Amino acid sequence: MAKQSIEQLVEGGKASAAPPLGPALGPMGVNIGQVIQEINKKTAAFKGMQVPVKIIVDTDDKSFTIEVGTPPVSALIKKEANIEKGSGAPNVDKVADLKIEQIIKIAKMKADALLGKDMFAKVKEVIGTCTSMGVLVEGKEPRAIIAEINDGGFSVEIKSEKTELSAEELKQLDEERKKLQEDITKRRAELEALAKKIIAEFTGKPRGEIKAKLIEAKIPTLLIDELLPVEGAAAPGGAAAGGAKGAAPAAGGEKKEAAKK
Repeated sequence: MAKQSIEQLVEGGKASAAPPLGPALGPMGVNIGQVIQEINKKTAAFKGMQVPVKIIVDTDDKSFTIEVGTPPVSALIKKEANIEKGSGAPNVDKVADLKIEQIIKIAKMKADALLGKDMFAKVKEVIGTCTSMGVLVEGKEPRAIIAEINDGGFSVEIKSEKTELSAEELKQLDEERKKLQEDITKRRAELEALAKKIIAEFTGKPRGEIKAKLIEAKIPTLLIDELLPVEGAAAPGGAAAGGAKGAAPAAGGEKKEAAKK
């Protein structure tokens, strides 16, 4: 029994007979319409995402099987949270909030790839990823929700594998996401103003000293790297960053001057 297979990336629920999938299936002699229909059925939950699909065809009887891969847990979290990326400072900036039902949905989608032995463990695994992305769960820090699950919380939802949310719940999550983004923008503006004030006050001081003061003021590393030029780089006005005003020429420069005289 000979078999052939092809692998393609398709948009969840929107595969078609157009290139590249259709032309690849044509020589195999399968019913392309049936294959497309089955792919769309199996990938419907991944609407808006690119999903890896493997089509295995029996070249004798033209039967086929379809294996659907899944995007990473982080991609599924971003999809559910309606965000483009996670937080750059997850301990401080929270970019979205998810309901336990959405976590369960992701755990079900990734069930075969997760290490947990049951749905409770798989749900906690997904929540763990939320921690590093700056995504809240049920309005709380992910670690707090894991503790609640360990104490028996959300057992009804997890046991029943509830994944549906009402239109009102989805609306509330969207409003909260917008508020969290506004908070991040406001906090960044405040931190940026403070960082610039510190940098101005310590103009001419070594970069390491200025950086230490910024860290002491709890300025995020990403913002420090953005606002504080690297040692030796050209700073605004043409001066070298991190050096004192009126610094003496480098030793190499002195030797060149001496050679000219």
